[in-house]
Amino acid sequence: MQEKPWFQHYPQGTPKTIDYQEITLPEMLDRTARQHGDRKALQFVMVHLSYGELRAEVERLAAGLAQLGVKPGDRVAIQLPNMPQTVIAFYAALSIGAIVVMTNPLYTLREVEHQWKDADVQVAITADFVWDQVLKDHRAKLNPKHFLVASIPDYFHFPVSFLAKFKLKKQDPARWAKVHPSADVHLYKAFLKGVQGPAPKVAIGMDDVALLQYTGGTTGLSKGATLTHRNISSNIQQMVSWFPNLDPTQRVMMTALPLFHVFGLTVCMGFSVYVGLPQVLVPNPRDIPTLAAQLDKHRVNLFPAVPAMFNALNNLPNIDKFDLTELTDCFSGSAPISDSVLEAFEKRTGARIIEGFGMSETSPVATANPTVGLRKVGSVGIALPDTDIRVVDMDTGEADMPPGEEGELIVKGPQVMQGYWNRPEETATALRDGYMYTGDLATIDEDGFVRIVGRKKDMINCSGMKVYPDEVDAVLMAHPAVLEAATIGVPDEKRGESVKSFLVLQPGQKLTEEQVLQYCRENLARYKVPQHIRFLDELPKSSVLKTLRRELRAMEERGE
Repeated sequence: MQEKPWFQHYPQGTPKTIDYQEITLPEMLDRTARQHGDRKALQFVMVHLSYGELRAEVERLAAGLAQLGVKPGDRVAIQLPNMPQTVIAFYAALSIGAIVVMTNPLYTLREVEHQWKDADVQVAITADFVWDQVLKDHRAKLNPKHFLVASIPDYFHFPVSFLAKFKLKKQDPARWAKVHPSADVHLYKAFLKGVQGPAPKVAIGMDDVALLQYTGGTTGLSKGATLTHRNISSNIQQMVSWFPNLDPTQRVMMTALPLFHVFGLTVCMGFSVYVGLPQVLVPNPRDIPTLAAQLDKHRVNLFPAVPAMFNALNNLPNIDKFDLTELTDCFSGSAPISDSVLEAFEKRTGARIIEGFGMSETSPVATANPTVGLRKVGSVGIALPDTDIRVVDMDTGEADMPPGEEGELIVKGPQVMQGYWNRPEETATALRDGYMYTGDLATIDEDGFVRIVGRKKDMINCSGMKVYPDEVDAVLMAHPAVLEAATIGVPDEKRGESVKSFLVLQPGQKLTEEQVLQYCRENLARYKVPQHIRFLDELPKSSVLKTLRRELRAMEERGE
Protein backbone atom coordinates (compact mmCIF):
# COMPACT_ATOMS: atom_id res chain seq x y z
CA MET A 1 0.00 0.00 0.00
CA GLN A 2 1.00 3.62 -0.53
CA GLU A 3 2.68 5.04 2.57
CA LYS A 4 0.11 6.47 4.95
CA PRO A 5 0.65 8.70 8.00
CA TRP A 6 -1.03 6.20 10.31
CA PHE A 7 1.42 3.38 9.58
CA GLN A 8 3.97 4.86 12.03
CA HIS A 9 1.50 4.34 14.87
CA TYR A 10 0.72 0.66 14.24
CA PRO A 11 1.41 -1.69 17.17
CA GLN A 12 4.82 -3.30 16.82
CA GLY A 13 4.38 -6.45 14.75
CA THR A 14 1.22 -5.26 12.96
CA PRO A 15 1.80 -5.31 9.19
CA LYS A 16 0.73 -2.59 6.77
CA THR A 17 -0.79 -5.26 4.58
CA ILE A 18 -1.81 -8.80 5.49
CA ASP A 19 -1.16 -12.08 3.72
CA TYR A 20 -4.71 -13.30 4.33
CA GLN A 21 -5.52 -16.92 4.95
CA GLU A 22 -8.20 -18.16 2.58
CA ILE A 23 -10.37 -19.50 5.38
CA THR A 24 -14.17 -19.37 5.55
CA LEU A 25 -16.05 -18.87 8.80
CA PRO A 26 -16.99 -22.56 9.35
CA GLU A 27 -13.41 -23.55 8.49
CA MET A 28 -12.24 -21.33 11.35
CA LEU A 29 -14.30 -23.36 13.80
CA ASP A 30 -13.19 -26.65 12.23
CA ARG A 31 -9.53 -25.67 12.60
CA THR A 32 -9.83 -24.49 16.20
CA ALA A 33 -11.80 -27.60 17.20
CA ARG A 34 -9.23 -29.82 15.51
CA GLN A 35 -6.25 -28.09 17.17
CA HIS A 36 -7.77 -27.20 20.54
CA GLY A 37 -10.79 -29.44 20.99
CA ASP A 38 -10.50 -29.53 24.78
CA ARG A 39 -10.23 -25.77 25.18
CA LYS A 40 -13.31 -24.02 26.57
CA ALA A 41 -15.32 -22.28 23.85
CA LEU A 42 -18.53 -21.09 25.53
CA GLN A 43 -19.52 -20.27 29.10
CA PHE A 44 -23.23 -19.60 29.64
CA VAL A 45 -24.68 -19.57 33.17
CA MET A 46 -23.87 -23.15 34.33
CA VAL A 47 -23.14 -24.47 30.83
CA HIS A 48 -19.72 -24.70 29.29
CA LEU A 49 -18.84 -26.25 25.95
CA SER A 50 -15.38 -27.05 24.68
CA TYR A 51 -14.47 -26.35 21.07
CA GLY A 52 -14.78 -30.04 20.33
CA GLU A 53 -18.27 -30.15 21.85
CA LEU A 54 -19.26 -26.95 20.06
CA ARG A 55 -18.16 -28.38 16.72
CA ALA A 56 -20.15 -31.59 17.35
CA GLU A 57 -23.30 -29.58 18.10
CA VAL A 58 -22.76 -27.52 14.95
CA GLU A 59 -22.45 -30.69 12.87
CA ARG A 60 -25.64 -32.11 14.37
CA LEU A 61 -27.69 -28.96 13.78
CA ALA A 62 -26.27 -28.61 10.26
CA ALA A 63 -27.55 -32.10 9.47
CA GLY A 64 -30.92 -31.15 10.92
CA LEU A 65 -31.17 -27.99 8.84
CA ALA A 66 -30.38 -30.00 5.73
CA GLN A 67 -33.19 -32.41 6.65
CA LEU A 68 -35.54 -29.40 6.78
CA GLY A 69 -34.59 -28.68 3.20
CA VAL A 70 -32.00 -25.93 3.64
CA LYS A 71 -29.77 -25.76 0.55
CA PRO A 72 -26.71 -23.64 -0.33
CA GLY A 73 -27.77 -20.04 -0.83
CA ASP A 74 -30.98 -20.36 1.22
CA ARG A 75 -31.48 -17.78 3.93
CA VAL A 76 -31.67 -18.92 7.55
CA ALA A 77 -32.75 -16.39 10.19
CA ILE A 78 -31.36 -16.55 13.73
CA GLN A 79 -33.45 -14.61 16.25
CA LEU A 80 -31.93 -15.39 19.63
CA PRO A 81 -30.26 -13.63 22.55
CA ASN A 82 -26.68 -14.56 23.39
CA MET A 83 -26.77 -18.25 24.31
CA PRO A 84 -25.06 -21.40 22.98
CA GLN A 85 -27.74 -22.04 20.35
CA THR A 86 -26.94 -18.68 18.72
CA VAL A 87 -23.32 -19.61 18.09
CA ILE A 88 -24.22 -23.17 17.08
CA ALA A 89 -26.90 -22.04 14.65
CA PHE A 90 -24.64 -19.46 13.00
CA TYR A 91 -21.89 -21.93 12.15
CA ALA A 92 -24.32 -24.75 11.36
CA ALA A 93 -26.16 -22.71 8.73
CA LEU A 94 -22.92 -21.47 7.17
CA SER A 95 -21.39 -24.94 7.08
CA ILE A 96 -24.07 -26.16 4.64
CA GLY A 97 -23.75 -23.09 2.45
CA ALA A 98 -26.73 -21.13 3.75
CA ILE A 99 -26.79 -17.36 4.20
CA VAL A 100 -27.49 -16.17 7.74
CA VAL A 101 -29.90 -13.37 8.58
CA MET A 102 -29.32 -12.23 12.16
CA THR A 103 -32.56 -10.86 13.64
CA ASN A 104 -33.09 -8.88 16.81
CA PRO A 105 -35.32 -10.80 19.27
CA LEU A 106 -36.77 -7.47 20.40
CA TYR A 107 -38.17 -6.71 16.96
CA THR A 108 -41.87 -6.12 16.52
CA LEU A 109 -43.89 -8.19 14.08
CA ARG A 110 -43.68 -5.41 11.48
CA GLU A 111 -39.87 -5.37 11.65
CA VAL A 112 -39.57 -9.17 11.53
CA GLU A 113 -42.01 -9.45 8.66
CA HIS A 114 -40.14 -6.87 6.58
CA GLN A 115 -36.72 -8.40 7.18
CA TRP A 116 -37.69 -12.02 6.56
CA LYS A 117 -39.71 -11.24 3.44
CA ASP A 118 -36.97 -9.01 2.07
CA ALA A 119 -34.40 -11.79 2.58
CA ASP A 120 -36.83 -14.61 1.59
CA VAL A 121 -35.98 -16.53 4.76
CA GLN A 122 -36.70 -20.27 4.51
CA VAL A 123 -35.99 -21.40 8.08
CA ALA A 124 -36.00 -19.34 11.28
CA ILE A 125 -34.30 -20.32 14.53
CA THR A 126 -35.93 -18.32 17.29
CA ALA A 127 -36.46 -18.24 21.05
CA ASP A 128 -39.51 -19.63 22.83
CA PHE A 129 -40.47 -16.25 24.29
CA VAL A 130 -40.21 -14.60 20.85
CA TRP A 131 -42.39 -17.30 19.32
CA ASP A 132 -44.97 -16.91 22.08
CA GLN A 133 -45.07 -13.10 22.21
CA VAL A 134 -44.52 -12.11 18.57
CA LEU A 135 -44.65 -14.90 16.01
CA LYS A 136 -47.10 -17.69 16.81
CA ASP A 137 -50.34 -15.78 16.22
CA HIS A 138 -49.10 -14.38 12.92
CA ARG A 139 -47.65 -17.49 11.32
CA ALA A 140 -49.51 -16.87 8.03
CA LYS A 141 -47.78 -13.50 7.57
CA LEU A 142 -44.29 -14.87 7.97
CA ASN A 143 -42.04 -16.21 5.25
CA PRO A 144 -40.18 -19.22 6.79
CA LYS A 145 -41.33 -22.74 5.98
CA HIS A 146 -39.99 -24.07 9.30
CA PHE A 147 -39.37 -22.63 12.76
CA LEU A 148 -36.85 -24.12 15.17
CA VAL A 149 -37.64 -22.87 18.69
CA ALA A 150 -34.89 -22.81 21.31
CA SER A 151 -35.11 -22.29 25.05
CA ILE A 152 -32.53 -20.87 27.44
CA PRO A 153 -32.33 -24.13 29.52
CA ASP A 154 -31.80 -26.40 26.46
CA TYR A 155 -28.16 -27.08 27.32
CA PHE A 156 -28.57 -27.19 31.10
CA HIS A 157 -28.09 -30.63 32.65
CA PHE A 158 -30.95 -32.42 34.42
CA PRO A 159 -32.35 -31.63 36.99
CA VAL A 160 -31.20 -28.01 36.52
CA SER A 161 -32.81 -27.92 33.06
CA PHE A 162 -36.13 -28.97 34.60
CA LEU A 163 -35.95 -26.55 37.51
CA ALA A 164 -34.74 -23.65 35.36
CA LYS A 165 -37.98 -23.59 33.38
CA PHE A 166 -40.00 -23.01 36.54
CA LYS A 167 -37.51 -20.41 37.80
CA LEU A 168 -37.66 -18.53 34.51
CA LYS A 169 -41.44 -18.72 34.46
CA LYS A 170 -41.61 -17.24 37.95
CA GLN A 171 -38.78 -14.69 37.89
CA ASP A 172 -38.64 -13.67 34.23
CA PRO A 173 -41.70 -14.87 32.31
CA ALA A 174 -40.68 -12.71 29.35
CA ARG A 175 -37.72 -15.09 28.87
CA TRP A 176 -39.62 -18.37 28.77
CA ALA A 177 -42.79 -19.75 27.21
CA LYS A 178 -44.28 -23.16 26.52
CA VAL A 179 -44.24 -23.97 22.81
CA HIS A 180 -46.47 -26.55 21.14
CA PRO A 181 -44.67 -28.27 18.25
CA SER A 182 -46.32 -28.93 14.91
CA ALA A 183 -45.34 -29.99 11.40
CA ASP A 184 -43.45 -26.76 10.84
CA VAL A 185 -42.64 -25.75 14.43
CA HIS A 186 -39.87 -27.80 16.05
CA LEU A 187 -38.51 -27.71 19.59
CA TYR A 188 -34.73 -27.30 19.35
CA LYS A 189 -33.71 -29.92 21.89
CA ALA A 190 -36.18 -32.59 20.75
CA PHE A 191 -35.45 -31.84 17.11
CA LEU A 192 -31.71 -32.47 17.52
CA LYS A 193 -32.37 -35.82 19.20
CA GLY A 194 -34.12 -36.99 16.05
CA VAL A 195 -31.46 -35.88 13.58
CA GLN A 196 -30.01 -38.73 11.54
CA GLY A 197 -26.68 -38.94 9.74
CA PRO A 198 -23.91 -36.42 9.10
CA ALA A 199 -24.40 -33.02 7.51
CA PRO A 200 -23.84 -32.80 3.76
CA LYS A 201 -20.40 -31.64 2.65
CA VAL A 202 -20.73 -28.38 0.74
CA ALA A 203 -18.01 -26.47 -1.08
CA ILE A 204 -18.03 -22.89 0.23
CA GLY A 205 -16.14 -20.14 -1.55
CA MET A 206 -14.57 -17.09 0.05
CA ASP A 207 -16.72 -14.85 -2.14
CA ASP A 208 -19.96 -16.65 -1.28
CA VAL A 209 -22.37 -14.55 0.76
CA ALA A 210 -22.25 -15.47 4.45
CA LEU A 211 -24.44 -12.86 6.09
CA LEU A 212 -27.21 -10.40 5.37
CA GLN A 213 -26.64 -7.89 8.15
CA TYR A 214 -29.63 -5.59 8.25
CA THR A 215 -29.02 -1.97 9.10
CA GLY A 216 -31.02 -0.25 11.79
CA GLY A 217 -33.29 1.48 9.33
CA THR A 218 -32.83 4.97 10.81
CA THR A 219 -33.65 6.60 7.46
CA GLY A 220 -36.36 4.19 6.36
CA LEU A 221 -36.86 0.44 6.05
CA SER A 222 -33.81 -1.55 7.06
CA LYS A 223 -31.72 -3.00 4.26
CA GLY A 224 -29.39 -5.98 4.22
CA ALA A 225 -25.66 -5.36 3.92
CA THR A 226 -24.32 -8.29 1.88
CA LEU A 227 -21.19 -9.63 3.58
CA THR A 228 -19.18 -12.51 2.14
CA HIS A 229 -16.98 -15.00 3.92
CA ARG A 230 -14.03 -12.98 2.58
CA ASN A 231 -15.39 -9.73 4.03
CA ILE A 232 -15.84 -11.11 7.55
CA SER A 233 -12.78 -13.37 7.47
CA SER A 234 -10.63 -10.43 6.37
CA ASN A 235 -11.97 -8.21 9.13
CA ILE A 236 -11.29 -10.87 11.76
CA GLN A 237 -7.74 -11.27 10.50
CA GLN A 238 -7.28 -7.49 10.50
CA MET A 239 -8.32 -7.40 14.15
CA VAL A 240 -6.06 -10.32 15.04
CA SER A 241 -3.14 -8.39 13.49
CA TRP A 242 -3.91 -5.55 15.93
CA PHE A 243 -2.89 -7.98 18.74
CA PRO A 244 0.40 -9.40 17.41
CA ASN A 245 1.34 -11.00 20.76
CA LEU A 246 -2.06 -12.36 21.73
CA ASP A 247 -1.90 -15.54 23.86
CA PRO A 248 -5.34 -17.21 23.67
CA THR A 249 -4.60 -19.35 26.71
CA GLN A 250 -4.38 -16.22 28.84
CA ARG A 251 -7.39 -14.34 27.49
CA VAL A 252 -11.14 -14.53 28.11
CA MET A 253 -13.68 -12.72 25.93
CA MET A 254 -16.85 -11.12 27.29
CA THR A 255 -19.64 -11.55 24.74
CA ALA A 256 -22.32 -9.27 26.13
CA LEU A 257 -22.82 -7.33 22.92
CA PRO A 258 -25.73 -8.97 21.09
CA LEU A 259 -24.60 -11.45 18.47
CA PHE A 260 -27.40 -10.31 16.17
CA HIS A 261 -25.42 -7.04 15.93
CA VAL A 262 -22.36 -7.11 13.70
CA PHE A 263 -20.15 -5.62 16.46
CA GLY A 264 -20.82 -8.61 18.71
CA LEU A 265 -20.86 -11.12 15.87
CA THR A 266 -17.43 -10.29 14.44
CA VAL A 267 -15.49 -8.68 17.29
CA CYS A 268 -16.66 -11.08 20.01
CA MET A 269 -17.67 -14.37 18.36
CA GLY A 270 -15.70 -14.38 15.11
CA PHE A 271 -12.47 -13.17 16.71
CA SER A 272 -12.77 -15.68 19.56
CA VAL A 273 -13.41 -18.68 17.31
CA TYR A 274 -10.53 -17.74 14.98
CA VAL A 275 -7.92 -17.62 17.77
CA GLY A 276 -9.54 -20.13 20.15
CA LEU A 277 -10.66 -17.91 23.02
CA PRO A 278 -13.29 -18.82 25.61
CA GLN A 279 -16.37 -16.60 25.42
CA VAL A 280 -18.61 -15.69 28.35
CA LEU A 281 -22.11 -15.28 26.92
CA VAL A 282 -24.41 -12.76 28.60
CA PRO A 283 -27.93 -12.70 27.12
CA ASN A 284 -28.98 -9.25 28.31
CA PRO A 285 -26.48 -6.36 28.04
CA ARG A 286 -28.86 -4.16 30.04
CA ASP A 287 -28.52 -6.42 33.10
CA ILE A 288 -25.53 -4.54 34.47
CA PRO A 289 -25.32 -6.34 37.86
CA THR A 290 -25.09 -9.71 36.08
CA LEU A 291 -22.57 -8.30 33.63
CA ALA A 292 -20.36 -7.05 36.47
CA ALA A 293 -20.62 -10.39 38.27
CA GLN A 294 -19.63 -12.32 35.13
CA LEU A 295 -16.67 -10.03 34.44
CA ASP A 296 -15.47 -10.71 37.97
CA LYS A 297 -16.26 -14.44 38.19
CA HIS A 298 -14.64 -15.44 34.91
CA ARG A 299 -11.66 -13.06 35.17
CA VAL A 300 -12.50 -11.52 31.81
CA ASN A 301 -9.80 -9.39 30.20
CA LEU A 302 -11.23 -8.63 26.71
CA PHE A 303 -14.41 -6.58 26.87
CA PRO A 304 -16.03 -5.11 23.74
CA ALA A 305 -18.86 -2.77 24.75
CA VAL A 306 -20.68 0.44 23.96
CA PRO A 307 -20.32 3.67 25.97
CA ALA A 308 -23.62 3.20 27.78
CA MET A 309 -22.34 -0.10 29.23
CA PHE A 310 -19.14 1.48 30.54
CA ASN A 311 -21.18 4.35 31.97
CA ALA A 312 -23.67 1.97 33.62
CA LEU A 313 -20.84 -0.04 35.22
CA ASN A 314 -19.28 3.19 36.53
CA ASN A 315 -22.59 4.08 38.16
CA LEU A 316 -23.61 0.66 39.46
CA PRO A 317 -24.32 1.29 43.18
CA ASN A 318 -22.40 -1.74 44.47
CA ILE A 319 -19.69 -1.81 41.80
CA ASP A 320 -16.92 -1.86 44.43
CA LYS A 321 -17.82 -5.42 45.45
CA PHE A 322 -16.73 -6.68 42.02
CA ASP A 323 -13.08 -7.14 41.09
CA LEU A 324 -12.66 -5.85 37.54
CA THR A 325 -8.90 -5.45 37.65
CA GLU A 326 -8.30 -8.43 35.33
CA LEU A 327 -9.64 -6.33 32.47
CA THR A 328 -6.84 -5.28 30.14
CA ASP A 329 -8.34 -4.36 26.77
CA CYS A 330 -11.78 -2.86 26.36
CA PHE A 331 -13.22 -1.88 23.00
CA SER A 332 -15.72 0.94 22.61
CA GLY A 333 -17.77 1.56 19.50
CA SER A 334 -21.23 2.33 18.13
CA ALA A 335 -21.29 5.83 19.69
CA PRO A 336 -18.83 8.39 21.11
CA ILE A 337 -17.61 7.77 24.64
CA SER A 338 -17.22 10.83 26.84
CA ASP A 339 -13.84 11.61 28.39
CA SER A 340 -15.33 11.45 31.89
CA VAL A 341 -16.80 7.96 31.37
CA LEU A 342 -13.55 6.66 29.86
CA GLU A 343 -11.37 8.13 32.60
CA ALA A 344 -13.58 6.83 35.42
CA PHE A 345 -13.69 3.30 34.01
CA GLU A 346 -9.95 3.13 33.35
CA LYS A 347 -9.18 4.45 36.83
CA ARG A 348 -11.41 1.79 38.40
CA THR A 349 -10.12 -1.16 36.36
CA GLY A 350 -6.67 -0.28 35.07
CA ALA A 351 -7.83 -1.33 31.60
CA ARG A 352 -7.26 0.56 28.36
CA ILE A 353 -10.37 1.50 26.40
CA ILE A 354 -9.72 1.31 22.67
CA GLU A 355 -12.16 3.39 20.67
CA GLY A 356 -12.86 2.35 17.12
CA PHE A 357 -15.22 2.92 14.23
CA GLY A 358 -17.26 0.52 12.19
CA MET A 359 -20.63 -0.13 10.64
CA SER A 360 -22.64 -3.06 9.32
CA GLU A 361 -21.37 -2.30 5.85
CA THR A 362 -17.71 -2.72 6.91
CA SER A 363 -18.06 -6.07 8.71
CA PRO A 364 -17.73 -3.86 10.99
CA VAL A 365 -14.28 -2.55 12.01
CA ALA A 366 -12.56 0.08 9.85
CA THR A 367 -10.49 2.05 12.37
CA ALA A 368 -9.23 1.58 15.92
CA ASN A 369 -6.87 3.20 18.34
CA PRO A 370 -3.63 1.22 18.76
CA THR A 371 -3.60 -1.33 21.56
CA VAL A 372 -0.21 0.01 22.67
CA GLY A 373 1.59 3.28 22.00
CA LEU A 374 -0.13 6.47 20.95
CA ARG A 375 -3.84 6.69 21.68
CA LYS A 376 -5.83 9.82 21.09
CA VAL A 377 -8.78 9.95 23.45
CA GLY A 378 -11.86 11.18 21.64
CA SER A 379 -10.71 9.81 18.30
CA VAL A 380 -11.74 6.49 16.76
CA GLY A 381 -8.15 5.73 15.89
CA ILE A 382 -6.44 4.89 12.63
CA ALA A 383 -7.20 2.67 9.67
CA LEU A 384 -6.63 -1.07 10.03
CA PRO A 385 -4.21 -2.84 7.65
CA ASP A 386 -5.31 -2.77 3.99
CA THR A 387 -7.92 -0.14 4.82
CA ASP A 388 -7.89 3.26 3.18
CA ILE A 389 -9.82 6.13 4.74
CA ARG A 390 -10.50 9.58 3.39
CA VAL A 391 -12.49 12.62 4.45
CA VAL A 392 -14.09 14.21 1.40
CA ASP A 393 -16.20 17.28 0.73
CA MET A 394 -19.91 16.91 1.41
CA ASP A 395 -21.01 18.42 -1.90
CA THR A 396 -19.32 16.19 -4.49
CA GLY A 397 -17.81 13.49 -2.26
CA GLU A 398 -14.64 13.61 -4.34
CA ALA A 399 -12.27 16.29 -3.03
CA ASP A 400 -10.09 15.38 -0.05
CA MET A 401 -10.39 17.78 2.85
CA PRO A 402 -7.21 19.19 4.44
CA PRO A 403 -6.12 17.73 7.81
CA GLY A 404 -8.45 18.87 10.58
CA GLU A 405 -11.25 20.00 8.29
CA GLU A 406 -14.64 18.33 8.35
CA GLY A 407 -16.12 16.19 5.61
CA GLU A 408 -17.69 12.78 4.99
CA LEU A 409 -15.67 9.74 6.00
CA ILE A 410 -15.29 7.13 3.27
CA VAL A 411 -13.71 3.67 3.66
CA LYS A 412 -12.15 1.17 1.25
CA GLY A 413 -10.88 -2.28 2.21
CA PRO A 414 -11.49 -6.04 2.01
CA GLN A 415 -14.06 -5.77 4.80
CA VAL A 416 -16.39 -3.48 2.82
CA MET A 417 -19.70 -5.09 1.82
CA GLN A 418 -20.66 -6.14 -1.69
CA GLY A 419 -23.79 -3.98 -1.63
CA TYR A 420 -27.32 -3.90 -0.27
CA TRP A 421 -29.47 -6.97 -0.86
CA ASN A 422 -31.69 -6.38 -3.92
CA ARG A 423 -31.15 -2.60 -3.76
CA PRO A 424 -28.99 -1.58 -6.73
CA GLU A 425 -29.77 2.14 -6.53
CA GLU A 426 -28.93 2.42 -2.84
CA THR A 427 -25.80 0.31 -3.44
CA ALA A 428 -24.67 2.71 -6.18
CA THR A 429 -25.13 5.66 -3.80
CA ALA A 430 -23.23 4.04 -0.93
CA LEU A 431 -20.41 2.36 -2.91
CA ARG A 432 -18.42 4.52 -5.30
CA ASP A 433 -15.06 3.54 -6.76
CA GLY A 434 -14.73 0.86 -4.05
CA TYR A 435 -15.29 3.32 -1.20
CA MET A 436 -18.11 3.03 1.30
CA TYR A 437 -19.67 6.45 1.89
CA THR A 438 -20.41 6.20 5.59
CA GLY A 439 -22.64 9.23 6.14
CA ASP A 440 -20.44 10.12 9.12
CA LEU A 441 -18.84 13.55 9.35
CA ALA A 442 -15.24 13.37 10.46
CA THR A 443 -11.80 14.93 10.50
CA ILE A 444 -8.40 13.29 10.00
CA ASP A 445 -5.34 14.83 11.61
CA GLU A 446 -1.73 14.80 10.42
CA ASP A 447 -1.11 11.46 12.17
CA GLY A 448 -4.08 9.81 10.45
CA PHE A 449 -6.31 9.70 13.56
CA VAL A 450 -10.01 10.06 12.83
CA ARG A 451 -12.51 12.02 14.88
CA ILE A 452 -16.20 11.53 14.23
CA VAL A 453 -18.00 14.84 14.63
CA GLY A 454 -21.50 13.65 13.81
CA ARG A 455 -23.83 12.13 11.26
CA LYS A 456 -24.83 14.06 8.15
CA LYS A 457 -28.47 13.44 9.00
CA ASP A 458 -28.00 14.54 12.64
CA MET A 459 -26.21 17.82 11.89
CA ILE A 460 -28.24 20.82 13.10
CA ASN A 461 -28.38 23.93 10.91
CA CYS A 462 -28.93 27.01 13.06
CA SER A 463 -29.16 30.08 10.82
CA GLY A 464 -26.52 28.58 8.54
CA MET A 465 -24.20 27.58 11.42
CA LYS A 466 -23.41 23.87 11.85
CA VAL A 467 -24.01 22.32 15.24
CA TYR A 468 -22.94 18.73 15.87
CA PRO A 469 -25.04 16.98 18.54
CA ASP A 470 -22.10 14.82 19.69
CA GLU A 471 -20.14 17.92 20.68
CA VAL A 472 -23.02 19.34 22.71
CA ASP A 473 -23.59 15.94 24.34
CA ALA A 474 -19.91 15.66 25.28
CA VAL A 475 -20.05 19.01 27.07
CA LEU A 476 -23.25 18.09 28.90
CA MET A 477 -21.90 14.67 29.90
CA ALA A 478 -18.90 16.35 31.53
CA HIS A 479 -21.22 17.98 34.09
CA PRO A 480 -20.97 15.96 37.32
CA ALA A 481 -24.76 15.88 37.79
CA VAL A 482 -25.49 14.52 34.30
CA LEU A 483 -25.69 10.78 33.66
CA GLU A 484 -26.68 10.84 29.97
CA ALA A 485 -27.39 13.42 27.30
CA ALA A 486 -28.77 13.45 23.76
CA THR A 487 -29.19 16.45 21.50
CA ILE A 488 -31.35 16.93 18.40
CA GLY A 489 -32.43 19.74 16.10
CA VAL A 490 -36.04 20.93 16.26
CA PRO A 491 -37.84 23.16 13.75
CA ASP A 492 -37.48 26.90 14.36
CA GLU A 493 -39.26 29.52 12.24
CA LYS A 494 -36.48 32.10 12.60
CA ARG A 495 -33.32 29.95 12.67
CA GLY A 496 -34.43 26.95 10.58
CA GLU A 497 -33.50 24.66 13.46
CA SER A 498 -32.70 25.16 17.10
CA VAL A 499 -30.83 22.95 19.53
CA LYS A 500 -32.71 20.83 22.08
CA SER A 501 -31.00 18.59 24.62
CA PHE A 502 -32.48 15.76 26.66
CA LEU A 503 -30.83 14.95 29.98
CA VAL A 504 -30.89 12.10 32.47
CA LEU A 505 -29.46 13.14 35.83
CA GLN A 506 -27.30 11.14 38.17
CA PRO A 507 -29.33 9.52 40.99
CA GLY A 508 -30.03 12.04 43.72
CA GLN A 509 -28.84 15.02 41.67
CA LYS A 510 -30.89 18.10 40.79
CA LEU A 511 -30.41 20.70 38.07
CA THR A 512 -32.61 23.46 36.74
CA GLU A 513 -32.84 24.33 33.07
CA GLU A 514 -31.17 27.68 33.75
CA GLN A 515 -28.23 26.01 35.50
CA VAL A 516 -27.73 23.75 32.50
CA LEU A 517 -27.91 26.67 30.07
CA GLN A 518 -25.44 28.72 32.09
CA TYR A 519 -23.02 25.77 32.11
CA CYS A 520 -23.39 25.44 28.32
CA ARG A 521 -22.79 29.16 27.80
CA GLU A 522 -19.47 28.77 29.61
CA ASN A 523 -18.38 25.82 27.45
CA LEU A 524 -19.96 26.26 24.01
CA ALA A 525 -20.12 28.92 21.35
CA ARG A 526 -23.32 30.91 21.61
CA TYR A 527 -24.99 29.38 18.57
CA LYS A 528 -24.36 25.83 19.93
CA VAL A 529 -26.02 26.47 23.30
CA PRO A 530 -29.33 24.53 23.53
CA GLN A 531 -32.43 26.64 23.25
CA HIS A 532 -34.44 23.97 25.05
CA ILE A 533 -33.66 21.49 27.84
CA ARG A 534 -35.83 18.55 28.81
CA PHE A 535 -35.21 16.16 31.69
CA LEU A 536 -36.10 12.48 31.22
CA ASP A 537 -35.96 9.41 33.45
CA GLU A 538 -34.17 7.53 30.66
CA LEU A 539 -33.17 7.97 27.05
CA PRO A 540 -34.59 5.71 24.34
CA LYS A 541 -31.98 3.14 23.35
CA SER A 542 -31.50 0.36 20.85
CA SER A 543 -30.84 -3.25 21.77
CA VAL A 544 -27.11 -2.45 21.87
CA LEU A 545 -27.74 0.54 24.15
CA LYS A 546 -27.17 3.13 21.43
CA THR A 547 -29.17 6.30 22.03
CA LEU A 548 -31.94 6.64 19.47
CA ARG A 549 -32.13 10.27 18.44
CA ARG A 550 -34.81 9.34 15.92
CA GLU A 551 -37.08 8.36 18.82
CA LEU A 552 -36.49 11.75 20.44
CA ARG A 553 -37.34 13.46 17.16
CA ALA A 554 -40.49 11.34 16.91
CA MET A 555 -41.46 12.36 20.46
CA GLU A 556 -41.12 15.99 19.44
CA GLU A 557 -43.22 15.50 16.33
CA ARG A 558 -45.95 13.85 18.39
CA GLY A 559 -45.80 16.65 20.95
CA GLU A 560 -45.06 14.27 23.81
